[in-house]
Amino acid sequence: MIEFHNPQAEVQIESVPYDLSFKLTNNNSATVGLLANGFPDSENFLTHIADVLREQQPTITIRRFNKGNPSIPASEKILNEITSECQVVITAYGH
Repeated sequence: MIEFHNPQAEVQIESVPYDLSFKLTNNNSATVGLLANGFPDSENFLTHIADVLREQQPTITIRRFNKGNPSIPASEKILNEITSECQVVITAYGH
């Protein structure tokens, strides 16, 4: 007889809902920042995200950012630009 073991452990940390949001509607304009992490294809993936966002919400503005190196944090310059210009930011990992 074969027995299967489920390796999934019981979660020891309480789940806390993530409640940050920004409602995009055609009635308002927003700037969405797209932050690529520097891995290959992270910018390509975000290009597809931008296309879908523009299709769904034509009034939005897209700002693109790229850290350039996945092993380092985003620079202060990039973070300042994102926080001063964008209401929303989407980050992406590529490979």
